[in-house]
Order: sequence, then C-alpha cells, then structure tokens
Amino acid sequence: MAQSIYRGYSGPLVPLGLIAVAIPGTPVQMTSLIDPTSLNAPETFSPAASANNTGAAVAVNEYTITCQQIIIQAYKSNGGTGVVNNTGNIYIMMKGAGGLGNRTDFGAMVAVLTPGQTLILASAPVNCNVFSVYKYFIDADTAGDSALVTLVNQ
Repeated sequence: MAQSIYRGYSGPLVPLGLIAVAIPGTPVQMTSLIDPTSLNAPETFSPAASANNTGAAVAVNEYTITCQQIIIQAYKSNGGTGVVNNTGNIYIMMKGAGGLGNRTDFGAMVAVLTPGQTLILASAPVNCNVFSVYKYFIDADTAGDSALVTLVNQ
C-alpha cells in the first residue's frame, strides 16, 4: 500500500512520514519523503519564476519548511498494519558539521533514541529560532529501523 505524502506545510501539524534507514551508518534526511532532492532547502538556489523573468513554472515553494517543534518517535513498520519498536537505537544527526555525519560522528549527534522512545525538539515562540528540518538526518544501528517524524508549526 502506498503511503501518504503530506504537502500542506502550513500546519499546525505536518507529518513527514516513517523515515527508514536502509543501511546503518548512511543517514537519511528527514525530508526524504516530501522533498527527496532538497529542492526547497534554504541553501538550494531555486529562483522563482517571477524573479528570473522567464515566466516559466518553477517547482519550488515560496518559503522553505520551518517549524517550532520536531516530534521524533523511534518506531518501524510492522509490515503494513501499524508500528512496532525498533530493534536498535536511532540517531538524530545534523548535517554540515564537517565529519562523517553518521552515528559514529558525536560532533554531529543531536540525540539518541532507544526503541519506542519519543523526543520533542522544541524552540522559542513563533518567528524566534525556528528549525529547518533540512538540517536533520536519521541514522540507525539496525537496517530497517525507522523514525516517525512530525513537525509542529504555530
């Protein structure tokens, strides 16, 4: 069964889906299901049609995806009828730290979640210190372990 891909980024809740790690040590971007090529990432140059004066349609959002909170739950699919606890730990990583950026790079590690654990990354009030979800990746100890990720906008 095909999974839903939510494209309404205005919230208040924006489910990013179940982000699975196929190969441990190879982090998967949190936006891998909704924007696999990072076309709408803040660091990706994508001029809008009105800015480049060509009139051509450009497949980018006007604004990048930001949020006040990121809810991360350490579950994996049980084969299609729900979720079960992961087998091993999952790791919340940040990109751009200069190292490998995987579960062995402690300088890029934000958090470690044990199977079934939930983490809420929270920031300040609206328009002060929001998160760009493009900066965060998921890594795992075990192939197939996943994270259920939801953004909270206010």
